[in-house]
Amino acid sequence: MDKALRAELAKRDRGEVIGVSCIADGADTLFARAVLDVGGGLVVVVPARQYRAGLPAEHHATYDELLAAALDVIQLDYDESTSEAHQAGSERMLEAADELVAVWDGKPARGYGGTADVVAVAEQRGMPITVVWPEGAERG
Repeated sequence: MDKALRAELAKRDRGEVIGVSCIADGADTLFARAVLDVGGGLVVVVPARQYRAGLPAEHHATYDELLAAALDVIQLDYDESTSEAHQAGSERMLEAADELVAVWDGKPARGYGGTADVVAVAEQRGMPITVVWPEGAERG
């Protein structure tokens, strides 16, 4: 997926690419790394104070690395890392963005706050949306 994301982001003016991500494990992290790989800047939205603790332990080092690389960190006022906090984080992410680049298979969200929900909000807001789903990728 990294290759497809980098290719998509490279279509944009490299000096102007600022990616906004919640840097969860999976697609969020792939996107954040791709932004940094093309020379862009990263803004991180942290949905809840307990967000990191709710991520898989094996992702903590990557999360910390990306958080440290961020140009800015937007902390939301939720304590617990719930699906409502995640959706609020995604909506705040959209507020900070000009477009949505979604790593998405086009399927419904597995739970509230999933990619399909974020894409739906972006559509309602009239945001440009680019969906990246590389051949051979599978939903985890």
